[in-house]
Amino acid sequence: MPILNVAEAKNIIICNLRMDDAYSGVKNTLGDQENAVPLFGDAAQTVPKLLTDYRKIAADKEPAETTATDAESTSAKIAEAPTLLHKAEKVIIVPGYGMAIAQAQQAVKSLIDTLETDGKEVKVAIHPVAGRMPGHMNVLLAEVGVDYDKLYEMDTINPEFPETDVAVVVGASDVINPAATTAKGTPIYGMPILNVAEAKNIIICNLRMDDAYSGVKNTLGDQENAVPLFGDAAQTVPKLLTDYREKSG
Repeated sequence: MPILNVAEAKNIIICNLRMDDAYSGVKNTLGDQENAVPLFGDAAQTVPKLLTDYRKIAADKEPAETTATDAESTSAKIAEAPTLLHKAEKVIIVPGYGMAIAQAQQAVKSLIDTLETDGKEVKVAIHPVAGRMPGHMNVLLAEVGVDYDKLYEMDTINPEFPETDVAVVVGASDVINPAATTAKGTPIYGMPILNVAEAKNIIICNLRMDDAYSGVKNTLGDQENAVPLFGDAAQTVPKLLTDYREKSG
């Protein structure tokens, strides 16, 4: 019988009730491998426990606490976001899978509508693999009423970033990571990306910048022209819109 070649992985974590209860009655030798870690028990308990332990280890690897100066600098940048939008003439919205997870597409639509009402040129940059499948972003935005003619594919929109006053990222990471050009030996090396890094200013409405699926740090957040509005996009995008409206009077 053809099988999944799990045995060839470098390491294996087994969240099975046990390894001796196969329907076939044939002992599964996978659990005997040196690289196999048996987390036997009820998966409804062992998988959450694994996740909890993982989060503890990940938290230990977080950067050291920022200094007061760093915090003040970040706060100043965040406060600047609505002003950047107010002054902008050309804006590009960049949605990613994080937008889908946060269900923030309606907030994105409201932001687009408001900016356009104020006479700004707004386009949406679509990466072909953003989301769970090709066209995922297009469908989500179309469902909330964003016109297809506002959605631009990567090859068409990339040359426009250098002349864009503000790029607003909503839950996108790997598909905009400048490290794709330098991080040899990683899953994203050589992958075509949306050239968000070339925009004059960047507002990042991601949950954070260290949780990319590829595991490669996104260096976009380190740029001087990047404003981090980290958090749930379903909250940060409406907050950005509210602050923008107050700034615009």
